[in-house]
This record gives sequence, structure tokens and C-alpha cells, in this order.
Amino acid sequence: MSGIFDTNNQDSALFIGGSRVSGQEVRAQNVMAALSIANVIKTSLGPVGLDKMLVDDVGDVTISNDGATILQLLEVEHPAGKILVKLAQQQDTEVGDGTTSVVIIAAELLRRANELIKNHIHPATVITGYRLACKEACKFIADQMALKVDKLGQEALISVAMTTISSKILGAYGTFFAEMAVNSLSAVKSVDFRGKPRYPVKAVNIMKVKGASARESSYFTGYALYRPLTSAAMKRSLKNPKIAVIDFDITKTRMKMGINIVIDNPDNLEAIRKREADISSERVRIILDAGVTAVFSTRGIDDMYVKMFAEAGAVTVTRVPKEDARRIAKGTGASLITTLANLDGGESLDASSIGSAELVEQIRLSDDDVVVIRGAKEQQASTVILRGANDYMLDEMERSFHDSLCAVKRVLESGAVVPGGGSVETALDVYLESFATTLGSREQLAIVEFANALLSIPKQLSVNAAKDSIELISKLRAYHTAAQTAAADSPRSALKNYGLDLHEGKIRDNVKAGVLEPAMSKIKMLKSATEAAINILRIDDMIKLLPEPEKEDPHAHM
Repeated sequence: MSGIFDTNNQDSALFIGGSRVSGQEVRAQNVMAALSIANVIKTSLGPVGLDKMLVDDVGDVTISNDGATILQLLEVEHPAGKILVKLAQQQDTEVGDGTTSVVIIAAELLRRANELIKNHIHPATVITGYRLACKEACKFIADQMALKVDKLGQEALISVAMTTISSKILGAYGTFFAEMAVNSLSAVKSVDFRGKPRYPVKAVNIMKVKGASARESSYFTGYALYRPLTSAAMKRSLKNPKIAVIDFDITKTRMKMGINIVIDNPDNLEAIRKREADISSERVRIILDAGVTAVFSTRGIDDMYVKMFAEAGAVTVTRVPKEDARRIAKGTGASLITTLANLDGGESLDASSIGSAELVEQIRLSDDDVVVIRGAKEQQASTVILRGANDYMLDEMERSFHDSLCAVKRVLESGAVVPGGGSVETALDVYLESFATTLGSREQLAIVEFANALLSIPKQLSVNAAKDSIELISKLRAYHTAAQTAAADSPRSALKNYGLDLHEGKIRDNVKAGVLEPAMSKIKMLKSATEAAINILRIDDMIKLLPEPEKEDPHAHM
């Protein structure tokens, strides 16, 4: 019985039915899991990173170099590995870019922390040092590295979008997609209740159309639906429409299952059938009498009622996806109407549920008809039409374009950028190493390891570009050391903007070269990676319960 509580017995069977791993062994397992995940995606980092092909259990193929997408498709079983997968997804949701970097830094922090603990530094000391280093690093980025977009102008936004997509499939098309991302997001600008500008990425609708080359992609202001008008008799263009978005069928009413009607006179049967048709006809009249001229339905509308709408000069679109219906309702100021029933027991349509726009029209894209809503009342929308050879290419183009939209959004809302190409990580490495020497406690060791862990990003960028990482990183560190020791008015202080040029294999001023990233992306990346590493470091015991054995069926015949 004493063996149950014996922590030295690593695989001791617990009285609750399971196994237990403690101390250094569980820490080593967690670090190994984190490094394994980082090794999967680290070769996809940077503008010359490689792609991964993932095939799932049913044979569906995904080709991507987006860290969050790759990790989402991997079936990670280890608990510490799952933390890193969620970390990448969180970075993708909050910032949209830096998903690969955040996992690489978190894994490197864990590896170095594990080495310190092996050298008899207590985990609590390492955690304190990491927290202090992260706080100083974020402060340094905000004070020393961040550049205001106002001073750099519109070109900075295109540079940010270009930097984001340079490592992805769209990078080969120059500034074509970068300008499209900036223009389409600028078109949906809105102001929140505090008076601050907001740029909702969801207001940019991305449509994928097979055929033609990627350079034939385009964008326009307005919300496009991959659905045609319900009838060829309807107008192709309608100015100043009153829009209703409905979530119910307009079909011939049928009795519910299980309802029986007993009639004495056969003539009554025809009256019942007529009444069934008239119920929906009355609903159509209620909608038309409310002044509605464009109906978007998430369900179907029978031909008989489509004819009534067409004769009244209204247009209808059926089978609209729920997500699109919600966006149309929000943009036009309408409500998603699930029923026409009112509190008095009758049916009516409230005028406040109807939205408006400047134009609803049907246009032709490739071989398909598309309905476009322009000039929505509440929130402007823009639509990007991506053209590509096949589904795999279009899916990866959409992921890349979405990442660039998120990066531009962060810059527009925060107004600050930092130079890319490993310059921030190298500057932090130099700064934190000198900061660590000012401390007289054991945390100094953890801060030095934190600083060295950040160099894993420029090192990996160099390795992926087939360049000499040792020579490039040494030169880059020398530049940043000179920048940080120089006086504020010295020309050497401009060396802080220097980073890697991975195509030429040299050092350059990345602000002048237009390699810029959102400052928020770097700060969030450091905070998230540090928190994830600390969460895993705090674990010193793992108890795994065994699954309950299935009960035998007494009636089963062997």
C-alpha cells in the first residue's frame, strides 16, 4: 500500500486506477513533445519556407505552410503538445500572423529551461526570470523598436501585407495582393462607440472561383453571394431596395405529421387545399405590402410564390448560407426574420426588421451568376474574388489573403509597426543579455537563456534560406550592439532597423526595404509563447487514468 504514494516509483499504479510520472521524467517528456511539434513546422518559416502536404484519414489533401493550419490538421495526443497547438490557434485568431514563430519560440524556451533545471536551478526561479524577461522585452519593443505608421504613410500598410504573404503562395505576385488587401479592408472602415476606427475582417467577403490565373483576381465594394436570382423573369438590377432576410420556407403549407382531418363533404377537400396555398400567399402579400423589394431566404420559395414576387417587381434569392444571411442582415440594418407571427396571434412584418442598400444586382463570374449588394446602410462590405487553377490552390490563397487582412487590421487599429527579418529578436537578444548583467540573482541565468531562445527565429530563417546562419547572426548582433550603445543622435542608432535579407544572404535596413510587421504581433507572440512555456514548466506530475474496461454483454454469444 505504501508504494501507491511513492513518488520515486515513476510508474506506480494508483489506487484510482492509472499511472503516474513525476519530476524530471515528466518534464523531459513535455519538452520532447513540444520540440517534436516545433520540428514539424520550423522548415515552413520565412519567405523561402517549404510547404507541408497533409492527407487525412479519408484522403483529403491540404497543402499549406501556415503554422496554425498544419497543427490543426495534426492529431496531437500528448497533453503538452495540445497546449502548443492551441497556442498557434490563439495567435492565428488574435493576430493572424506569427503562428509558426510562436510555437518555435515556446519550444526553444522549454528546451533551455529544462537544461537549467537539470543544472539544479529551481523551476520557480526559471519562471520568475522568464516573466521578467518577457515584461522587459515587450517594453523594449514598444519604446525602442516600434515605428508609427503615420510617419511611414500608406506604403507601410502595403509593406506589412507584403511581408505577411511573402512566405505564402501569394508572395510570388508582388504587391498585387498586398494592395488588394489594404484597399478591401480600408473600404469597410467603421467607428465604434468610443470613436475609434474599426476594420472588421469579416466584412471582407472572400469568394473562390476556379479557372483563370491568380492575377485575374479582383475586388469590389459590395457584398457578393454565390447564388443566382430565383427567376429569370426578375430584374437584373434594383436600385434602393428594401431588404428582408428570412429564415423560413415560403412553400405550400402542409399539415404536420399525425394530424387527421375527417370531412363529410368532398367539396370541402378542395377548400382545404386552396387554404393551404393561400396561407403562404398571404405571407407573400404581407412582405410585399411592407415595401420589401429584395428577399434573401435561407430556405426555399415555391415557384408559385416566386411568380408573385416577380410580378410585383421584387427579387428573391434562396438557399443563402446562414453565415451570409447574418452578414447581410447586419450590413443592411435588417433583422434575420424567423417568423411573421406577432403577439396578437396574427402575422405582420415590422418596418424595423427591413434593411436597405443602394443597389442589388446580378453579375456573371466565370460560368456562374452572383448576386451583389452595394452600398449597405449600416456597414460597408467589400468582396475579393480569388481565381486559381484548383481547389488546393484556392484554399491556400484564401488562408494567405486572410492572414494579410488580419495583419493590416492590427496595424490600422494600433498604428505601430516593427522591422521584420529577425531584427526585433536580435535586438531583444542583445538588450536582454546586457539587462541580465544588472541583476544579482539567479534569475539572471533564466533571462540569458530567454534572450538566446529568441535567436532561434533569425537562425531558422537563415537555415531555411540555405544561408550561413552563424555568420549572418554574428554580423546582425554586432549591428544591434552598435545601435544600442550609440548616442540617440548618432547615425549608428539607425542600425536598430537592420535585419536579414534572405534572398541575397546579407544584412540590410528592413524599414527602407519595406519588410515590416505589426508591433502587436511581436508583443502578443512573446507573451503567448512565454505563458505557454511557463504553463508546461509548472507541471511536475502527470497522472493518467486508465480507461474503464467495457462490460461484457451477458447475452453475447461467443
